[in-house]
Amino acid sequence: MDYFYNPLDRACKSLKGAIARGSELDLHLYYGQGGECTFSAETCTLVLWHNGEEARYIPMDKEPDCFSVRLRINRCGLYFYHFLLDGNLFHCGQGRMGTFGESGYDWQITVFDENYSTPDWFKGGIMYQIFPDRFCRGEGDYPLKEGKYLHPTWGEMPFFRANEDGKIKNNDFFGGNFNGVREKLPYLKSLGVTVIYFNPVFEAWSNHRYDTGDYLKFDELLGTEEDFDRLVDEASALGIRIILDAVLNHTGDNSRYFNKYGTYDSLGAYQSSDSPYADWYHFKEFPSTYDCWWGIEILPEINEQSPSYRAFMFGENGVLRHWLRHGIGGYRLDVADELPDFFLRSLREAVKTEQKDAIIIGEVWEDASNKISYDVRREYLQGHELDSVMNYPLKDAIINYTRTGMTYMLRETIAMLIDNYPKQTLDCLMNILGSHDTPRILSVFGGADPKDKEEMAVTKMDKATRERAIQLLKTAAVLQFTLPGVPCIFYGDEAGMEGFQDPFCRGCFPWDGIDEDLNAFYRKLGAIRTGKLQKIFATGEYREVFADANCLVYARSTDEGKIYVFVNRGTSRYTFHCKGKWLENLTDTVFSDQIEIEKNSFGILSQYYV
Repeated sequence: MDYFYNPLDRACKSLKGAIARGSELDLHLYYGQGGECTFSAETCTLVLWHNGEEARYIPMDKEPDCFSVRLRINRCGLYFYHFLLDGNLFHCGQGRMGTFGESGYDWQITVFDENYSTPDWFKGGIMYQIFPDRFCRGEGDYPLKEGKYLHPTWGEMPFFRANEDGKIKNNDFFGGNFNGVREKLPYLKSLGVTVIYFNPVFEAWSNHRYDTGDYLKFDELLGTEEDFDRLVDEASALGIRIILDAVLNHTGDNSRYFNKYGTYDSLGAYQSSDSPYADWYHFKEFPSTYDCWWGIEILPEINEQSPSYRAFMFGENGVLRHWLRHGIGGYRLDVADELPDFFLRSLREAVKTEQKDAIIIGEVWEDASNKISYDVRREYLQGHELDSVMNYPLKDAIINYTRTGMTYMLRETIAMLIDNYPKQTLDCLMNILGSHDTPRILSVFGGADPKDKEEMAVTKMDKATRERAIQLLKTAAVLQFTLPGVPCIFYGDEAGMEGFQDPFCRGCFPWDGIDEDLNAFYRKLGAIRTGKLQKIFATGEYREVFADANCLVYARSTDEGKIYVFVNRGTSRYTFHCKGKWLENLTDTVFSDQIEIEKNSFGILSQYYV
């Protein structure tokens, strides 16, 4: 007797992926002749439990070809389940398929609030991440505070060596600013960009600006509030929204709120226990010993329980609502896994009250639906917290497939995301290949592994290696742009920038040295994604059409149409049959009824109409 269950098949699970609270859900576990199972089960029991609670044993009805049960779950949360067939464990295996034995794991049902929605404007777009100091230095002569260094030449090597105290101060700047971004808006538009995500822009000491000094003031080196407002307005006129990095878990020690060095005209928490900011921080021994992010003493950690801090951030005239009134489209939350659930719920209420369609994206590096952080199961995607997260699992899977040519990890990751995430989250996932926290994707594909920063500073690809890396990047970008979610380009990846870990991944944009072939490829991807196929990319269902060890073909479809995407990292050739005329959009080639998939190739197919 052969048994079959796959939650991605609506014949088995009537609602694919996460479900809304109160939904009616049918589960069917099918059986039939053949297969390797040596018994024929008379009974099937669904074992279902809410995270952290006792399991329920629910008998399933036996029908002519399946065991079935109907559920209605009326509480949000995370549920896990498996089946017992005459007492034999049947649980989740490869590809989410049911399997007997000890090698599998439990399936998951994420139940979210029935009123949960995510911003439609975000779906189907293209993000572009900008590290502000390194993108473009535009007009304006902005002040540089004492103790900071401005490189005289754009594109020099950033400082990377420790000082005499053994510390890297991150105090060197290149002068990228708001006006520089504004001047390059036509360039971003040519890539199809619909969203600019800025790394921190508020006053800070360092060039990365994650050590916030003043949440209500832009860093002077970036420009004025008027400069920013002008950027927002001109970007909006081109259909581009701006989202900001919200760094809420910690401030800088050199800040208005902590004021360790007396730089500000405020009474900081470090200076006095009578400070209005005293309860924002955790002092073990006042004032010298305090909690700080990952032990980095220049980043004193925030006490999110503080009523005054929450009011400062979430109040009617609080920080988050203040900047939304300047026309931004939302926030990316730094280290979201270190912000408690109650804090994220308050944050969402404040943001959505001010601007219902603002996007909230969390920095989460794992499966955000079931993440455990500091021994607590998190609730990011249950309708009261985030809209989206940075899609690190997909990033790792795309890189793995592109480098090894093996589809397994990529297919498993896609299946996991579709099964565990709400559809409205899936369509908003921030699909990255790299960021300010990771090596440049082109360098990853180059394959070098420098042992230290001295070696990183001088390691560059030769011509042949770079050509191979660019071809791999094109393959990865096709996946990034066509799988569910929203692709995010880390500034300069589309220009062919190289660089290993921080600070080498944060170099200056090479305006005089853009790789034109790679750049044209990204522009083509952008035009495909934001053109007549945009609605399919925005909300289209995903279906795996064909896969083997090296080749993957999938469809994205809505009621309005369908596309096929193929990526082949192997040496075999395939014939893909598709009735009618089809356009391969990257090469603008028309095919009839079938397409030859060559070795090491990729393509995006849409129906061709004369």
